[in-house]
Amino acid sequence: MKVTKTALKDCFIIEPTVFFDERGCFFESYHHTKFTKTTGQEICWIQDNQSVSSKGVLRGLHYQRGKYQQAKLVRVIQGEVLDVIVDIRPDSKTYGQYIKEILNDRNQKQIFIPKGFAHGFLVLSNTAIFSYKCDNYYNKEAEGGIIYNDYELNIEWNLEGIENLIISEKDLCLPSFKHHLPICEF
Repeated sequence: MKVTKTALKDCFIIEPTVFFDERGCFFESYHHTKFTKTTGQEICWIQDNQSVSSKGVLRGLHYQRGKYQQAKLVRVIQGEVLDVIVDIRPDSKTYGQYIKEILNDRNQKQIFIPKGFAHGFLVLSNTAIFSYKCDNYYNKEAEGGIIYNDYELNIEWNLEGIENLIISEKDLCLPSFKHHLPICEF
């Protein structure tokens, strides 16, 4: 397993060792001891989520507030997405900054997203199966979000080849970065 630090503190890109042969491939998608040793993060995953989406679907930018904040380990099982993570920790040196990474079923990259980050993704392939582990349960009353096309964040979503964005009504009504509710409030 190769772990790479990102420009955002405590956020890592994880690349498993993939073994190929005539049958296909094999890899460990998660190994607790290796994860803890290489990231320095002691996480107890308690919920796995999965979504299936079509090309042009944009989900996010989402987060949970207060005691319901979630760390996540995200990956793509099938297809390809542009994954975006935004640091929304007010006391962080990288507050308001984002990283983006292509995740797909070929590179098998994963991203560890600590608590205090907003997350979203755009589906680039015809369909994508997206999976993520969470260290806390989802709570509807604690959900928060930031509009994907926020002027201040100025995220480059790489929309080339995407004819129509498919965004939920809820995500289209998310507030701007300037007006979102801080993660510490609940």
